[in-house]
Amino acid sequence: MPTVPAEIIPDSVPSSDDWGTQPEKPRDPEPRPDRRRLWMIIIATLMIASVIAFISLKSRSKSPAFGSSGSFASTNPAHILRLKGTTEAVQSRAILAPLLAGQQVPTLTIVHMTPGGTRVKRGDPLVEFDRQAQIRDYIDKQAEYSKLAGQVAEERAKEDAARAKDETELRQAENNLRKTELEMQKTEIVSRIDAEKNQENLDEAKATFEQLRETFDLKRKAAQAAIRILEIQRDRTQQTMMHAQANADLMQIRSPLDGVVVLNTIWKQGTMGEVQEGDQMRPGVPFMQVVDPSAMQVRVLANQQDFPSLRIGQTAKVRLDAYPDLVFQAKLDQLSPIGEGGDFSSKLRSFVVIVAIAGNDPKLMPDLSAAVDVDVAKQRAGSSFASSDRQLPGNGS
Repeated sequence: MPTVPAEIIPDSVPSSDDWGTQPEKPRDPEPRPDRRRLWMIIIATLMIASVIAFISLKSRSKSPAFGSSGSFASTNPAHILRLKGTTEAVQSRAILAPLLAGQQVPTLTIVHMTPGGTRVKRGDPLVEFDRQAQIRDYIDKQAEYSKLAGQVAEERAKEDAARAKDETELRQAENNLRKTELEMQKTEIVSRIDAEKNQENLDEAKATFEQLRETFDLKRKAAQAAIRILEIQRDRTQQTMMHAQANADLMQIRSPLDGVVVLNTIWKQGTMGEVQEGDQMRPGVPFMQVVDPSAMQVRVLANQQDFPSLRIGQTAKVRLDAYPDLVFQAKLDQLSPIGEGGDFSSKLRSFVVIVAIAGNDPKLMPDLSAAVDVDVAKQRAGSSFASSDRQLPGNGS
């Protein structure tokens, strides 16, 4: 029997029971990485699909559907169109810093002002500016006017005296001329020498008379021109004096109507704010308003898609953003026939709509943001009835 080398003999020989069965492979304590990655991919795919399905269903429910006539879909059963705007008074007057005549004033100083929210009547003082410069200018021009008026009167008196003197000299020259003419009639009875002397006297009298008559007119024109120059200076000073007085009167502004004082926000001293007593402002700046709160309206902008559904007389409700509990009845009063171009595209148009508010409230003031809910259902119903009547055969025949 051949012998087996010792190198190939195993250390332990399996028993007879172990020869008939295969040895079991050891199990992994954890699942394989490929199987875990597969499950994660499947779960992520399902989550993404569910999110996409939810977004698509939500967008379909919110997307408005429009019919052929441009009406709202069934998502807006009440047919209410909401517009945003700003409240304003039907009757109001802007108060501007006075523009002074004949003066270049950089700033005006407020010395007294009626506080905002005060109720005023027509003619009540609203604001008063510092008028010392205008009063000083008026006094100076008044003194200059008095001086020029005295000079005009003095020149007229001098001219009257010079005129009387010249008229006397002219009358004397005329009398002397008549006298020499009478002496010339003695030519036949006087000597030749006396006749020649009389002729010379006559020529001299004629020349003197003609010279005085011509210079008389020239003196009168020169005197009138000098007086006219003084009168022009006097009148110009008078106009300046009247302008100074008018400017002094403009420094106090009174209310043009019955209403409430509203202060505007303007640019002053590098910031935006309301004016106060002691502030300086440039002429012509609108810093205040006097509004009549008894009649208010809302100015809104309607886009070109909503504008065709609006008509004058449609009922609406106005809600103020500052006071959500207040609701006012209103109706559309004015519709702009021409649209305004947008800031982003010239093809997009906005139309101004004026909504008149019925009634008033102490809280209803200008420059408040408001929401206007317009009931467009009646208009659509009326238009549908009208279209059905036009389609009826023989209607009105």
